[in-house]
Amino acid sequence: MKKIKIRIPATTSNFGSGYDVFGAALKLYNEVEVTVQSPKSKVKIPNIEILGEGKDTLPRDKRNIVWQAMKEVFSICHLPAPLSLKRGESSVICYLRLINRIPLARGMGSSAAARVGGLVAANKICGNRLSADEIIRIATKLEGHPDNVVPAYFGGLCICNYDKKNVKYFKLKMPKDLKAVFCIPEFEVSTDKARKLLPKKIPHKDAVFNSGRVALFVSAIIRKEYKLLSMAMEDKLHQPYRKKLIPGISSVFETAVNSGTYGVAVSGSGPSILAISSQRIAGRIGKMMQKAFNRHNIKSRYIVCDFNNKGTSCV
Repeated sequence: MKKIKIRIPATTSNFGSGYDVFGAALKLYNEVEVTVQSPKSKVKIPNIEILGEGKDTLPRDKRNIVWQAMKEVFSICHLPAPLSLKRGESSVICYLRLINRIPLARGMGSSAAARVGGLVAANKICGNRLSADEIIRIATKLEGHPDNVVPAYFGGLCICNYDKKNVKYFKLKMPKDLKAVFCIPEFEVSTDKARKLLPKKIPHKDAVFNSGRVALFVSAIIRKEYKLLSMAMEDKLHQPYRKKLIPGISSVFETAVNSGTYGVAVSGSGPSILAISSQRIAGRIGKMMQKAFNRHNIKSRYIVCDFNNKGTSCV
């Protein structure tokens, strides 16, 4: 019997202006545990066990996206898929134990973490035949965009570009003195639904607006000039169109700014709101954003995370 355990960080993407370009890893983790054993084993255990987030809703069969990612690797490596839903159909059996701490459908990279975890686990089973770039390429194909999967794998702040064929990325370390404050509403937002709201064309002035703020964001992080983040995280490409999916968002943004945050944005496609803050006032900002949602009769919770600069690891 062989056991593999992979730890994958949550991620936040876009940072307002960097739509489908920026992503950063967080110190909040899902774990994928895989036990590979002989089919002759008499131990009768379920094939997929899920603990934590999604334990009552996520599929425990071939529809599970961790398993789907694993199958991609087995196919590329020309190995039979070792997870058998009917005993005796393959040479080995995989038992998956998924420990989920990343909130689902809240803009914190839960699907990217699942896919990266499945790919890395399967690659380890196959003797690490695939390179990091190959894993990123497969993960991006499955996810549809690279801004969560790249930082989930590598950690740090990742600047990503994708032309539907190749993924190019550059990693920067996130400063240790910054905190990510997430206010997480109770309702979910589908990434597909959020993307369908976006227009096919945008005004030239809006493109110029965002390109300037993307450059400013990188400069602010590198030079640690955090007061620039308020402007750098402004956006005209996606947030104005997605506001209708997040009631009370304008009030939450305003409250975060008035509470002293460096910058505020929708995390990923939402509905979680991200505020970047110093350690000293991070908790207060979270509580104030929570109160702002409450004024619109929306229940929420907040968490404060450090940024992760290491990415996915085998533990």
